[in-house]
Amino acid sequence: MVESIAFALVGLVVAAAALLGLPGYFRASRPTVAGTALAAALLGGAVAHFCLGGRHPVVAVAFAALSAGVLTSLLARPDLAAGRAPAHRHRPHRAGAHRAPRRHRPA
Repeated sequence: MVESIAFALVGLVVAAAALLGLPGYFRASRPTVAGTALAAALLGGAVAHFCLGGRHPVVAVAFAALSAGVLTSLLARPDLAAGRAPAHRHRPHRAGAHRAPRRHRPA
């Protein structure tokens, strides 16, 4: 019971750190980020608790934090963050510039 509360608090701390530390990276809604971190911490902590037999609660809490951080980072979109130009992936096409289609050499 106490470990479950610790796992939930770890998940909420990870969500708050993600949303306050890098707010431009998370385009998902705040409840989505918080729910993902909370669910990941609870699930990761429960898996660690059962795998370790409940003998190492500090390791289980650390694994809850790790799993919450990893799954929350999947929601991050640094390519859409404010201040980044969207043209970093593609070169703009020039108007009127036309290349002949590439022809493949026969094999």
